[in-house]
Amino acid sequence: MKYLWENTDENNTVSIAELIQYLGNNGLSADRKTVSKYIDMLSEFGLDIVKLRKTQNQYYIATRHFEAPEVKMLIDAVQSSRFITKRKSKELINKLSAFVAPDQSSVLKRHLYVDSRNKASNESIYVTADSIQTAITAKKKICFQYFDYNVNIKQIPRHDGALYTVSPYDLIWSNDTYYLAGFHEKKGIVSKFRVDRIKNLEIMEDKILRKPSDYSVAEFFTEEFSMFDGEDCEVTLLCENALMNSIVDRFGTKIKTVIVDDEHFTVTLTVDLSSIFYGWVFASEGRMKIIAPQKAIDGFEAVWDNFKK
Repeated sequence: MKYLWENTDENNTVSIAELIQYLGNNGLSADRKTVSKYIDMLSEFGLDIVKLRKTQNQYYIATRHFEAPEVKMLIDAVQSSRFITKRKSKELINKLSAFVAPDQSSVLKRHLYVDSRNKASNESIYVTADSIQTAITAKKKICFQYFDYNVNIKQIPRHDGALYTVSPYDLIWSNDTYYLAGFHEKKGIVSKFRVDRIKNLEIMEDKILRKPSDYSVAEFFTEEFSMFDGEDCEVTLLCENALMNSIVDRFGTKIKTVIVDDEHFTVTLTVDLSSIFYGWVFASEGRMKIIAPQKAIDGFEAVWDNFKK
């Protein structure tokens, strides 16, 4: 099956004689009757094997789980992910390439490039994420150390290495990073933790604490991972047309916009007034302006005044 899967498609067929030779090269002996029987069995199990009747019958795998464009999208996601190390990226891409026909697989691998500049360097995160998922499934508490980076880019455990005890609820993927959402026993609230900053994790025997009645992973995700962190406010921005892509990328398509003239539009958004929001507006270099409400305008001017000091 492995040989058929990796080496055949409608443009690359194989005969019984070639299969027998392949088996022999790998230390296995088989005759034509045995190989034909195995091919029939694979077909009965659901593998789409086409038989072309010729002087020497030819066989190939006709249907695969993924189309080449689908696998290409998955490969692109692996390549661009900072969370996945360079070595693991190549390993995953090789596995993904096996889901398409041989000719397509070689093309995908030929165009393989993994940029290691922003790639993670430590693969222990996979083990940590797997342990967290195991604990979530088993509804068991976990304990671990949590660390920060100092100015020398060294890992420094928080609270002198004291263990965090957490009831894990969900693993969340956001901004190319895995987060754990769980009940922080010491704080008494649901908190988030970056999985790549968790060390020495152990699954405990204790059952997790029940999720708070008001906990929703979707709402938690929205609140904890929003771009801003301040007072909730509806603001209106005057923007150059070229900024529409940036607005949609950040806030989606369900936004209120009004065309002002050939070069400008306004958009009304609900955001949290904070220095991060104001910094985002400032980064547009004057192509975006806050025009309402007044408190948002005043807040932006205050941040700008502090910046100039």
